[in-house]
Amino acid sequence: MKKLRKRLFTMVSVGVIDDPLNRSYDIISITALVINIAGTVASTFDPISRRYGSILSAIESITVLFFLIDYILRILTAQEEYPNKKPARAVLAYILSFTGIIDLISFLPYFLPVFFPTGAVAFKMFRVARIMRLFRINAYYDSMNAITEVIISKKQQLLSSIFIISVMILGSSLCMYSLEHEAQPEVFSNAFSGIWWSVSTLLTVGYGDIYPVTPIGKFCGIIISFLGVGLVAIPTGIISAGFVEQYQRLKKLGDYASEIELHFIKFRLKKGDKWVGMHIKELGLPAETIFAVLQRGGRTIIPRGNVMLHENDVVIMGAHSLKGERHIDLKEFTLNSAHPWVGERMRDLDISRQTFIVMIKRQNKSIIPNGDIVLRSGDTVLTYTQSNKDENDI
Repeated sequence: MKKLRKRLFTMVSVGVIDDPLNRSYDIISITALVINIAGTVASTFDPISRRYGSILSAIESITVLFFLIDYILRILTAQEEYPNKKPARAVLAYILSFTGIIDLISFLPYFLPVFFPTGAVAFKMFRVARIMRLFRINAYYDSMNAITEVIISKKQQLLSSIFIISVMILGSSLCMYSLEHEAQPEVFSNAFSGIWWSVSTLLTVGYGDIYPVTPIGKFCGIIISFLGVGLVAIPTGIISAGFVEQYQRLKKLGDYASEIELHFIKFRLKKGDKWVGMHIKELGLPAETIFAVLQRGGRTIIPRGNVMLHENDVVIMGAHSLKGERHIDLKEFTLNSAHPWVGERMRDLDISRQTFIVMIKRQNKSIIPNGDIVLRSGDTVLTYTQSNKDENDI
């Protein structure tokens, strides 16, 4: 059950495309959402609704059923998403999360009219929440991730600017209500009318349905309009500065990577590997080896020393290049039936004296090469070529 739950979790996790099933599920999920939204938009046109109403209803039923199944699968795999919580708490954490609420609203309003027929019209409004599921595409694009990172990193400044704008809206609405209520009581009838005017003015929308008529009211309206231009510029400037900082940070990382060359390898731990069940601090890695990334069930785990390695974990390791060392050209290729090496012994191969075979992979087994080994079709051969090699080094 644990393996099945982990497999289902990687399938429903958006952006995990290392397997055909995971990739297919993402495609189906996005396609169902796009078709559902397209059907919702099409149903608002009376000619289309009258002619293809039954088809649109069938499309909505099928896609909503998929949303329901997706929600159930995410509840069943909540323990994988929140591994540090107990099963019941993990399920509750997903249900109360933002994505969990959006997933619930995606299908629940479709079934509510069965129990509450009088609220059918109101429940249709919740179909708009399905659009929020499109943000899951964010996992595929670094540019969209950059937007999220900027907003999160600048959330304190943005909240401060929103607080300032709220205070200005409240102050200007009460001020305008005091100045204009006697002149036009039917327009500025209460403080809320002033809030509506201040919002449309401060945010530079200016609908024109409510406006001051007294001289002092017009004068205050001019001042508040000028203040609105500055207030709108505050969050805009914060977000713009955040993008500049993000770009500079990524640029510095790129410059740093170009100055110091790192070599990385990626492999998956299998049953029986010695590292399975060990903590990273127990591996005894060389000093210049970098344990860069650990991927488990579609999640990226920071490889701290107390993290235990499990079966099917994907490990990415790296090492600094040694300065002054000669260049090593490492290559891997698979022999097909027409390759001239097939059927030949290694000692009989006609290859460069500066190139030699390091390893042979045959049917998921690694073979240390020697001169008597006969190469076969389907063998994966690992070779490297080193410039300025001495014969004694071979």
